[in-house]
Amino acid sequence: METRLLKMFCVVAESGGLVAAAGKLHLTPSALSHGIKSLERQLGCRVFERIGKKMVLNQAGEQFLLSIQPPLAALDQAADSLKRLSKWGQPRLRVGATASICQHLLPAVIRELKKSHERIELQVHSADTPELIQLLRAGKVDLALGVALDSHPGLRERPLFRDELMFVFAPAHPWAAGRPISGEELRTQPFILYPPASLTRRLVDEHFRRLDMVPSTIMEIGNAEAIKELVKLNLGVSVLPPWTADKELARRSLGMRPMGAKVVTRHWVMFSLSSHRLTLAEETFSKLCRQHAAGIRLDRKDVGTARG
Repeated sequence: METRLLKMFCVVAESGGLVAAAGKLHLTPSALSHGIKSLERQLGCRVFERIGKKMVLNQAGEQFLLSIQPPLAALDQAADSLKRLSKWGQPRLRVGATASICQHLLPAVIRELKKSHERIELQVHSADTPELIQLLRAGKVDLALGVALDSHPGLRERPLFRDELMFVFAPAHPWAAGRPISGEELRTQPFILYPPASLTRRLVDEHFRRLDMVPSTIMEIGNAEAIKELVKLNLGVSVLPPWTADKELARRSLGMRPMGAKVVTRHWVMFSLSSHRLTLAEETFSKLCRQHAAGIRLDRKDVGTARG
């Protein structure tokens, strides 16, 4: 059944007559009459009662109108979306990123992106990397910024930056003095860590297993900002990358030091479907992410003497 005939039917039903409907559709009343008759032949019943020059819906017509209005509206909406997408300067960018990336990296990136793509339709979803991968596969985001730790068939990974996980502690903590940390200290030290399901926690646990020890975890919190506030109160120590505590390091309200001679690193990447070809806006976004990441504290070299 042609969409053209369905739209004719709706306009006639709304207008109540062929002449008024023909004017709205820029057709002749005769052409419109032929269209309605063709629709009724396909349906096998009449949908209008002809009362003089008026066209009034009968019971079948009323039921038919209620049935076709929602799908026709959806088609119109889809067409409008495609028209907006095709207009130069109005691209859509759907990004998924971890909470720390959303807070510390994306604001500056988005500010720069808006300068070259003023009318971009931007959507940002915050979640942990495993959930971001699910959103990407479900078609709910176009790009995902997360930690590359597992293999993900069907996805492409574009490197963004690499950071180092380091011990973070309050200025009053004994570790601020810079003396060596013994294995016994590590075993008895109260830790405030990410939950076991997080990729960062997996890296931390693997590091401690190599040292043949299990940390004495007292809290598991999935938010870096909350972790920092608890560490400031000297309720325990944690493990974070320097860029998430940049302001605190500058103010010396937190201190950091390496977790040992062996560097514990995370590799941040931009995930996309292997079949997806990046748009101009997405290419620009990726480039800006790398540029801004180059200016943040990423490892022990960037921490310097800001140890509390």
